[in-house]
Amino acid sequence: MGTTPTPPVAISAGDTAWVLTSAALVLAMTAPGLALFYGGMVRRKNVLSILMQCFMCLCIVSVLWVVYGYSLAFGKGTPFIGGLQWFMLHGVSISEANANYSATIPHQAYMIFQCMFAVITPALVVGSFAERVKFPAFVAFTILWLTFVYCPIAHMVWASDGLAGHTWGALDFAGGTVVHMNAGLAGIVTALFLGKRVGTNRPGMHNVPFVMVGASLLWFGWFGFNAGSAVAANNLATSAFVVTNTATAAAAISWALMEWIFSGKPTMVGAASGAVAGLVAITPASGFVDVGGSLWIGFLVSVFCYTMVAWVKPKFGYDDTLDAFGVHFTGGLWGALATGLFAVKAINPSGSGFFDGNHGQLLIQAKAALLTFVWCGIGTAIICFIVDKTIGMRVAQEDEVFGLDLAEHHERAYTILD
Repeated sequence: MGTTPTPPVAISAGDTAWVLTSAALVLAMTAPGLALFYGGMVRRKNVLSILMQCFMCLCIVSVLWVVYGYSLAFGKGTPFIGGLQWFMLHGVSISEANANYSATIPHQAYMIFQCMFAVITPALVVGSFAERVKFPAFVAFTILWLTFVYCPIAHMVWASDGLAGHTWGALDFAGGTVVHMNAGLAGIVTALFLGKRVGTNRPGMHNVPFVMVGASLLWFGWFGFNAGSAVAANNLATSAFVVTNTATAAAAISWALMEWIFSGKPTMVGAASGAVAGLVAITPASGFVDVGGSLWIGFLVSVFCYTMVAWVKPKFGYDDTLDAFGVHFTGGLWGALATGLFAVKAINPSGSGFFDGNHGQLLIQAKAALLTFVWCGIGTAIICFIVDKTIGMRVAQEDEVFGLDLAEHHERAYTILD
């Protein structure tokens, strides 16, 4: 006697609406959120160059993602990278789900949601090499880095046949390794390759209100980043939303306390940086931890990131311009490992951590972090070398002194009155 086939799960209008809304929220994290956050921290003569780089990440990656990026990241292939069966979105349905990724939403809704993750990741890298890269070199770097670093790591961690996620069982709900470790490490590699900026002994940060508004927009958009990664409007999305807000608030308080203790005064920029660090750290854990775990993740991440920014960077003298390495790599690494500590089956049956009895998960998380470190580090160094030898990565010294807004884009953000 034959068995009756199980009918496909119907597309849910509510789930689809939430994921598309989440995609829009994540888009807003790049422009205007990250653009304002980074733009406020650079010198006035370079603010438009930063806004332009963030904005163009949105444009360049949005095109490449639908042409081949989504297929390389999520298509069937090797454990390291997907194939090209979804080239130009061929076979990525607007009306049917792909059961490997999105049971109740159209496959194309999942694709565009993931596009926004791919958009913001190279934009985060800008924070380390800001104020000294030629615009054509930035474009070439972004294209190559998305293709040969981001897409393979996304495949290894998130694809249904990926090495770290599928084979090893690494947990990364919304991008601790794929987005934040990846971007932060790429940032420090490019910063070290380029060397220090000219004139950094002069005042830098020109607009603290920009920084505060940008950080607030990042916080707002991050609910789509994390809660949207449930890929449904359900209880898991609710939990991810709550722990994201909790960890972020705890991290902002923790950073302000660190500043208060060690420098005597809490600052607005410090509190905003702490909030971003909390958002980074809770990202991989947001679909696996409860409120208690999120508080530990949030309070401790600012200790680690503040140490990197306030002590380690001055000690070693590297020019991580806007602390993409200090915040995103450090916070992403802590978040990835913390997921292996604090994940609980009561929140998500597909993952539990050390304190929930699964003592091996921490080692798996460390392996995934190491894989990201090696692939990204080597790949980014090779890309820097290629771009530098063909286009030249760094602007001329006189252009750097003059400012990239006028030198690279022939415009300026502020009118100079006679």
